[in-house]
Parts: sequence; structure tokens; C-alpha cells
Amino acid sequence: MATTTHPNRLQRSLARLSEAPGFMQRWVRNIVLHRAVPFTGTAKVNFVHMSPERVEVHLANQRPVQNHIGGVHASAMNLLAETATGMVVGMNVRDDCLPLAKELTMAFRKRATGALKAVATLSPEQQHALHSTDKGEVTVKVVVTDEAGIEPVECTFVWAWIPARPRQP
Repeated sequence: MATTTHPNRLQRSLARLSEAPGFMQRWVRNIVLHRAVPFTGTAKVNFVHMSPERVEVHLANQRPVQNHIGGVHASAMNLLAETATGMVVGMNVRDDCLPLAKELTMAFRKRATGALKAVATLSPEQQHALHSTDKGEVTVKVVVTDEAGIEPVECTFVWAWIPARPRQP
């Protein structure tokens, strides 16, 4: 079990974006991440903040992601929460490991109003586990809020990570 203290592949890729002019960095980051995860581009997920401790993503209430009553569709809410949790795990998982969504629960509590924001966080202990073990799982906290500041859904995502290549006998 090797401990990683240097940035992983995702962190290194995002760090290169600092070479772009400041006003363009968020736009370029969105393009890069939409290409890496095409469905986020289809839904127009906006990557607002990305760090190993916290990821914040936004989703506008626009026609492509709306349900039959004009709100953000349940599947789009799921995409937003999964994207936030997956990216915070991705910012921490070692380069020799593969992150996998293992389980999700989503309870719909209230009707969403307008755009949505999802913020996923990892504790220092969770980050350490991702850095120091070949495989495991982590329950990632994510809070989804709408424009009114209400949490329309309560979500829990469990992410696992495994070695990217099978061990040799």
C-alpha cells in the first residue's frame, strides 16, 4: 500500500488550466471535463469549484433537463449529485486505482425551484483512505440545493475504488 502525497492525474490536469487567462479558466475547465464525461456536457453541468476537499457543480433549469412540470428532472438531479461526488472522489483516488459508483440513495423531499447546486465533500480521513489503500469504499456527503436555498433531495453516494489492473499471480 503506497501513500500518495502528490497530485493525482485529475489534479494535475486541472492545475494545467492555470496557464489559461483567469477569465477563461472556468470555461476551459468545463470544456475539458465535459469531454471527459460527455453526459455532463449534454446536460450543461457547470463545474464551479474543484478541490480535493470539495466539489461544487451547478445545473441551470433549462429545457434539456426539465421534467413535465418545468422543473429539473429527477434524473438530472441524480446526474448533478453523482457528478459532484464522483469528481471529489476523482480528485483523491490514486492514479493506479479506478473509482466506481457502488450505491446511491435519493429521497425526493420538495419540489425544486429553478437552478440546482450540488456540493460534495470528503473528510481528511476519507481522503487519506483514498490515497493510502488499493481498494475500499467511501460514503460521500453531497448537499443539493435549489435557487430558494431548499434541499429538494437528500442523497447519499457510496463510491468504491479498486486497482486499475488486476494483480499478477
